[in-house]
Parts: sequence; C-alpha cells; structure tokens
Amino acid sequence: MAPPGPSEPPPGPPGRCRLTVEPLLFLAMFSLALQGPLTTQYLWDRLGAQLGYNGTRERGCRNQSGSPDPLQQELETMTAHWNLYINLGGFLAGLFAVMLLGPWSDSVGRRPVLILPALGLALQAAIYLVVMYQKLHVGYFLLGRILSGLCGDFNMILAACFASIADTSDRRSRTFRVAILEACLGIAGMLASIIGGHWCKAQGYINPFWLVFAGNLVTALYAIFCVRESVREKKCAKLFSSRHYLTVYRLFTVPGEDRHRAQLCLYSLALLLVVTVHFGAKDLFVLYELSSPLCWGSDLIGYASAAEHLTYLSSLAGLRALQLCLEDAWVAEMGLLSNISGLIVISVATTTALMFTGFGIRFLAMATTPVIRSKLSKLVDEREQGALFASVACVEGLSSLVSTGLFNALYPATLPFMKGFPFLFGGLILLIPVAIIGLTEKCSSKPEYREFTEASQE
Repeated sequence: MAPPGPSEPPPGPPGRCRLTVEPLLFLAMFSLALQGPLTTQYLWDRLGAQLGYNGTRERGCRNQSGSPDPLQQELETMTAHWNLYINLGGFLAGLFAVMLLGPWSDSVGRRPVLILPALGLALQAAIYLVVMYQKLHVGYFLLGRILSGLCGDFNMILAACFASIADTSDRRSRTFRVAILEACLGIAGMLASIIGGHWCKAQGYINPFWLVFAGNLVTALYAIFCVRESVREKKCAKLFSSRHYLTVYRLFTVPGEDRHRAQLCLYSLALLLVVTVHFGAKDLFVLYELSSPLCWGSDLIGYASAAEHLTYLSSLAGLRALQLCLEDAWVAEMGLLSNISGLIVISVATTTALMFTGFGIRFLAMATTPVIRSKLSKLVDEREQGALFASVACVEGLSSLVSTGLFNALYPATLPFMKGFPFLFGGLILLIPVAIIGLTEKCSSKPEYREFTEASQE
C-alpha cells in the first residue's frame, strides 16, 4: 500500500468517523445565522415596548410622505447602540481567546479548538433563552456574548476549519477548497434565514432560539465524535503561554525563507477592510429593513437574509468559472466591484424591488475573501497554519469591532440626511482593497505560479 501523499490527511483514530470540517461549519453557521436576526428583532420589540412604540411603525410606514417619526428614530438609535455594546463585549473577549487557541492548535490539533467554542456558543444561546423567558434586562445578552468570546466564539471555529483545510489541501486546489468552505456558510445562512423568518412570524422568538441552542450542541458533538484530526505531529503544549502570542507576532515581523512579510501585511489589511464592510452592512440590514420606508415583516427579512447568503453560492460558481481564464487576484477584484455596485444600489433603496436588486448585483461579492485567505495560507509554513488563521480570526474580530462601532454609530448619526449612507460609505471603503490587491498582484513574483511551472517542466 502506497504511503500517504503530501496533501492526504492523516488517518483518524480507530472507530472514529472519517469526516471533514464542512458539515461542522455548516451547523455552526446555521445556528449563528438563525440567532442574529432574531436577536435584533427581539431588541427592537423589547426596547420598543419600553418606549411605548407599539403600532407606531405601521402608521409611519403608511405615511411615508410625512416627517420622520421621532419615536422610531429613537428606537433605531437604541437598538443600534445595544447591538454595539453586545458585540463589542464578545469581540474583545474573543480576541484574547483566539490568540491563545490558534497557535495552540498547531501543537495539540484542531479538534480541541473546535469543541470549546461550540460549547461556548451553546452556553450563550442558553443565556439568551433565560433572558427571553424571564424578560430580564437586555444587558444580560452581553454576559452571554462575553462567555462565548472567552471560549473562542464563532471566529475560532472558522479559523480552525480553514486551518484544517490548509492542512489537507495542496497549493493549487486550496483557493477552491476555501471557497467551498465559505459556500457552506452561505447555504447554512440561507436556510437559517428562511426558517427563522417564517418561524419567528408564526411563533415568536423563543422556539427558534431552542433550535439555535440545539444546533450548537450538535456542532460540539460532531467535533467530538466525527471530525478527524488534520495535524500530523501532535505534541503537548501549554494553553496559557505568552509563546502563542509571540508566534503570531513573529509571523508578521521575522523574515525568513518563503516568508513574504509585506504581502502578509497588505493582504491582512485588505481582509480587514473587506470584512469590516461585510459585518458593518450585515449588522444594519435588518434594522434598515424593519424601519420606514421598507417596513418589512419577519418573512421578508428572512427572504432578504437568504438572498444575502445566496451570494456565497453564486460567488463559488463564479470563482470556479473565472479561474479558468483569470488569476485568483483578478477574480477577487471582480468580486469587490460587484460588492461596491450592490451596496450603492442598497444605499438608495426605498422599495422592496430595489432592495432585492442590490442583493442581486452583489452576486460575486464573496469571491474576494477565499482568494485572500488562500494567498495568506500560501505565504507561511504548513506548521504555522493555526497561528496564521488565528491572526486572520483576530483581523476578522478587529473588523467586527471596528464595523460594530463605526456602522452602528454612523447609522443613527446620518438618519436625518441619508438613511442608506453607511452602505454608500462601505462601498467607498472597498476601493482601498481594490487598489491593494491590484498593486500587490502587479508587483509580486507570483511564487505559486512559478512553482507550478517548474514542476511541470520536471
């Protein structure tokens, strides 16, 4: 029997299922996508009840030619600010945990850092359920986010899954493997959005949140019993050690063989900006759709969220087709232009048709991030994939932090003169990664293509 090839994953333990990480990421994303809109709508209704807002939105929606409803604007501001506080606490706690868990996984394996955050997300869902049942103050949502963040949160699951794919794929197929993993995010998000929208409209918030809790528990069980380990040479290592932070620091500061520090920094900056706009717009979509002039219900919000997540699938198909005639970097550029155009349309959308047109124009928007992740992965050693994707998770956590603060503060501030200004602002920000990727591609020596050429000549 031939020995395993360089890209073949190591065998799993006897008696354990030999399954990969795509289903796990699907389950985790399904729970997260189900939870997000439900939380925002719960905050809207709960804070609205405190303000005595019942029924005001419907009257304001029928009278779109009149002056803006000051009570609705106050509610939008309060909801945006509470989203900011809750997400801020979770992301700060998550940054601390991910910097430890990512480099640690290079030694002890990926499975432990998949199990812990899944349990943390289940604990968060349980706390949210207690808040809803007991009608506690919405500030208790912050406690759930912080506890989940200390366990690694969804960012750690994402980082471990991408590191596992990097462990088990070769350089030429890595971009598409990463895109498949991101497509799992889209499929899960689309299904969760449709189910959550109709379920919330029919039965309220609590029953869908039980599915969120169950989904996170199943994710943890899948990681325990079904995921095979992708790290070849596991060894014992301390979890709480400053060495893990130094590993991430050296990744970007110590030049060495096959180390392209400038490209690592530039692509990380591009990822920071792309994800900042993605999270910032995503945080505001539900709030933008709930209020006038759109005034959507839970079912339409579910369809819109499904259309947004469908972008992952259309981007996967587009990436695969465009790779036949274009290099990865230029596919990423086309994805950015698609994203910019769609955000501009959404920024001026006052009707349901125009809003969905904006979602449609963004059909290639998610082709950018798998290209950036793949390029980053190819710039480091295979023994540093956990540290790399931990740093990528920190970049995404920082993006979430910046986007939560920036967009949730910008939205209420710009309501008086242009409700959709944050989306227009996001489109302008994306011009920076357009320039970064284009210039980097022009100036780089493209080592991965040279390696392919040399291998073919041999």
